[in-house]
Amino acid sequence: MSKKILVIDDNPDVAKALQVLFTLNGMCCDHQLTPQDGLAALAAQHYDLVLQDMNFTQDTTSGEEGIQLFKQIRQQWDDLPIILMTAWTSLETAVELVKSGASDYISKPWDDDKLIITINNLIELNDAQRSNHSHALKQHRDRRSLAEKYDLCGLRFQSTAMLNLLQIATQVAHSDVSVLITGPNGTGKEKIAEIVQKNSSCANGPFIKVNVGALPQDLMAAELFGAEAGAYTGITKRRLGRFELADHGTLFLDEIGNLSLDGQAKLLRVLETGEFERIGGSETIKVKVRIISATNADLKTEIAKGNFREDLYYRLNVIELPLQALNQRKADILPLAEHFLGESFSLTEQAAQVLKYYPWPGNIRELKNVMQRAALLAQDNLVSADVLGLDVVVPELVSRDEELTAQDITQAISDAGGVISEAAKQLGLSRSALYRRMKKFEID
Repeated sequence: MSKKILVIDDNPDVAKALQVLFTLNGMCCDHQLTPQDGLAALAAQHYDLVLQDMNFTQDTTSGEEGIQLFKQIRQQWDDLPIILMTAWTSLETAVELVKSGASDYISKPWDDDKLIITINNLIELNDAQRSNHSHALKQHRDRRSLAEKYDLCGLRFQSTAMLNLLQIATQVAHSDVSVLITGPNGTGKEKIAEIVQKNSSCANGPFIKVNVGALPQDLMAAELFGAEAGAYTGITKRRLGRFELADHGTLFLDEIGNLSLDGQAKLLRVLETGEFERIGGSETIKVKVRIISATNADLKTEIAKGNFREDLYYRLNVIELPLQALNQRKADILPLAEHFLGESFSLTEQAAQVLKYYPWPGNIRELKNVMQRAALLAQDNLVSADVLGLDVVVPELVSRDEELTAQDITQAISDAGGVISEAAKQLGLSRSALYRRMKKFEID
């Protein structure tokens, strides 16, 4: 579909020349002589770009009329690309308007090839931004819908990766299948387990948690399956195991990758039959338990090494929920930081930049500790970069935007989930200034 350009200029010869140029390049072009007629045309139909003059009254060179027209267009059509046409007398004004959100400016007389390239780039960028904005709106609706439909246990997130994982987690929560949550330490595997349990068919049943990797081998069986009085030294009465306590509920087995081979064999038998005996007892106990397990280990690698049973792996891993490290889902950093700080605290812009650029080797657990410390040290409830105590170098994006690299820009766009206006804000630029740098680095 041909792109449609609106030219607003009081000189018919200029308009005629532009119309011929645009037609030869497969574009449609309308022309209006006055700002009032231009605004009326914009209200009547869709245009992909506006090319406007800066002066409309004879012998006027102040550019005030162009400023007024630009502001009126921007007020009603805030995402419409606007190119300013200027003579040398109003060049300074045009530059100031570009800083305020105009897409670009051209000097009269113009270079035909350069103008066509500029217009095509601006329209393509604007179309991409609209698509990104629509995607961001859809994600916002999906997050809101998810929170309304399911209990997310107060989880704060913004990233696409976490949204996708939660959509799967809540979808499978109501079934009885075993779920394996994988990911580095401190990424929030237990929180995901809580969400699965809260939205399961046994949500009203017990939710028993046990770190099986921390259990001494000689106590593992008693911890999981229970023991009768006198079964071993020091036990004077019957002890119920975690499986028995979790009957008609959920058992969360954390750090399952660290379980001994003997423990794996005993666990597999219970998962296969639902039956076990307490240590020192002969009574067969039958339970119905939904299993959620978690590990930071690569279990397939451990299977290849002979450290983990393949048959147990497939029992546990009916559905896998892989959690990314925090530095792989940077959009979650600020929502989580603000959550840990509490509503009475706020972050300075520099502190927010430090949080985004820090690699977070300890993931969410480290972020929580840092924010708790920052809340204690903050002055007037304002958290500055100094009180974070993080050793990280932040590029001087705001004060020295001319030094931005292509990597800086693509990273900011990625962190913002593709939303150009948010990426521009992170970089301390106007949206149009970011577009110009994207064009400079040929970033699509």
